[in-house]
Amino acid sequence: MTQEPTNSTGASVTVTTAPTGPLGAYVVSVDGVDAGRVDFLDPPGRTDERIVFHTEVDEQFAGRGLAGLLLREVLADISCRNLILVPVCPLFGRHLKKHGDEYRAGGGLFRLPTPADFAVVARASRTGS
Repeated sequence: MTQEPTNSTGASVTVTTAPTGPLGAYVVSVDGVDAGRVDFLDPPGRTDERIVFHTEVDEQFAGRGLAGLLLREVLADISCRNLILVPVCPLFGRHLKKHGDEYRAGGGLFRLPTPADFAVVARASRTGS
């Protein structure tokens, strides 16, 4: 996935996907500099789900709308791949609480996270897989 939108300053912004096994990230770059990321996990034994568990934007890029841009790009990518989104990340959870019906109406699928989802994220984060 590579998108080239612009942010609120008009700078060139690229969003790419960097999977590294079951763990991966959507990375946003501004004028070629990595500015933030959304970390995800494709759970073992599941080919139909993607757990989104962490979002961050570097402080020097704050206020440019990059978190919202990342959120939209990630939602679009997950929907396009026909995956079920599991929002462990609070940013995604809040967004889907408010706009979940719209996401579903646009073809996106999601389910609320369970304690087992948090456990698989914790385990994968410790081991890197």
